[in-house]
Amino acid sequence: MKSDSKLVYSTDRGRIKVSTTPESKTPTSDGIVRIRRETSGRKGSAVTTVNGIDRSEEELKTLAKMLKRLCGSGGTLKHGVIEIQGDHRDKIADALSEAGFTVKMAGG
Repeated sequence: MKSDSKLVYSTDRGRIKVSTTPESKTPTSDGIVRIRRETSGRKGSAVTTVNGIDRSEEELKTLAKMLKRLCGSGGTLKHGVIEIQGDHRDKIADALSEAGFTVKMAGG
């Protein structure tokens, strides 16, 4: 393998963008919001995770609060990923699509 090679595409995240914003130094997302149902490491309980939203921490908190209220369940915001307790992928996908986001169901 060449030492000057770099990752340009990942099946998990899509196209890898190298460009960074001058103020944050973190790579920007590809613009697709991914909704996934996870049970691993949660003792079999389902959790719906939403990631790929390129917004500020305050905007993510407001969006998480709105999604928790929509689903009627608890949740949290960890490292830019919104976690909602239970399997609410369809409700969340519909709400985010109406809000103008590009939504993709990830995982099985």
